[in-house]
Amino acid sequence: MSVQESTFHGFANPVDPSPAELRAWAYQPDSVPLASMPPDWDLLVSGDRLVLTLFELAMDPTCPARRFALHCLYIYAADGIRTNFRAHPKRRFRKLVEQAERDGDELMKIWAHNGRVLLARPELFTYRDWCEGGLVRENRRLG
Repeated sequence: MSVQESTFHGFANPVDPSPAELRAWAYQPDSVPLASMPPDWDLLVSGDRLVLTLFELAMDPTCPARRFALHCLYIYAADGIRTNFRAHPKRRFRKLVEQAERDGDELMKIWAHNGRVLLARPELFTYRDWCEGGLVRENRRLG
């Protein structure tokens, strides 16, 4: 039985979900609505511990919570770049960008492009675009 076919019954600790819980929720996001999550849940889950799971979900065009996962990847990228990679390893970020460029669809290629642009020009950071979902909603490339 795949994750997509199993029933998700909720998080043991929504503030610190496991990769398996996040993956199961992502394929049944209506089982625990985002509105019922702790405040700033997107910021809480956008760290190193879950970034590979978020990346996997964002790479899957069939994932119902794909846009949420992509939003979290924007937070992860901005957090790393803005802290000069004290928050997250630069090497991991670069590997994710390279994989998105190589294997991703247009949404993921745009994320990779925008990550590279912000890396080169950190002054382009705006909280609305990177942390409030602006770039995901507008699906645009930074210049």
